[in-house]
Amino acid sequence: MNRFLVLALALFVCTAQAARVDEQRPLMGTLVEVIAEGADDAVLHAAVEGAYREMGRLSDMMNHYDPKSVVTAINDAAGKDPVAVPPELMQVLELGQRMSARTQGAFDVTVGGLTGWRFRADDPRMPTTAEIAARLPRVGWRKLRLDVRAQTAYLERPGMRIDLGGIAKLYIIQAGARLLEDRGVARALVNGGGDVACFARDGVPPWRVGVRDPRAPEKLLGVLGIARGIVASSGDYERYFERDGRRYHHILDPRTGYPSTGVHGVTLVSERLEALDGLGVAIMVLGEKDGARLVEATPGLDALIAGSDGSLWMTPGMRRRLGR
Repeated sequence: MNRFLVLALALFVCTAQAARVDEQRPLMGTLVEVIAEGADDAVLHAAVEGAYREMGRLSDMMNHYDPKSVVTAINDAAGKDPVAVPPELMQVLELGQRMSARTQGAFDVTVGGLTGWRFRADDPRMPTTAEIAARLPRVGWRKLRLDVRAQTAYLERPGMRIDLGGIAKLYIIQAGARLLEDRGVARALVNGGGDVACFARDGVPPWRVGVRDPRAPEKLLGVLGIARGIVASSGDYERYFERDGRRYHHILDPRTGYPSTGVHGVTLVSERLEALDGLGVAIMVLGEKDGARLVEATPGLDALIAGSDGSLWMTPGMRRRLGR
């Protein structure tokens, strides 16, 4: 892993085994690393190529910045017509709607309607209070209508926009990991901008994934041993700018139109995508207390939450994983 990735990711990935393919390619606005290990070198390389092709296909489908994507077609048809969507996109949209209902709208894929922000330290952009107030009516997960039988999606109001940045990446990297496993790879890890999906077959050493401290991202809290599962992180230290002593980061609160202020960062671990996809964003919005309640109500989920007051809350399972 090069120095840029070590500094930029919310997770560090530690591996210690030779005879593997290790590639990094730009995808989804970040560098996606694929590490695959197995006996047959030709199988490994073919599987890694297949994983990148599949992740690229899904990314092209779900990228709202791409004028040719299906998500852009849905956004362009807002307030006009339903749009036919592929099965994979319908799965992600349904996953998002379930997470919105579960978090009472703290997670919301229609947050894309809050345009005008740019979270670049060298060239930031911030909408005015009046602009935010005018755009808030464009946000509302209940106004996204999914017809599973007809396989269509429809945004009820003109100006509404879907942004899958808070949920699609995990789905996509898990799809890459599943393809690698289906191709016979013995052990693989897909690292997409700090989110990790990995597996290790029985008898093969687990992966070791280092977790950053959200309060001091240059430091590690500890290392997780993961034989199979997903590790996902969200934080206010990734894409942000500062103005008048306040940090403005890329996770927007759908209720206010401004960046969330609940916590500094969240790391979640589970074998089930449905348990955690979008939940980190919701916890950033809701704060430590409500976020912890959501975590405790979710079977098979471990978490750490760094509060805005410097506190650090962890599930017992996460403490055991980190040896704390």
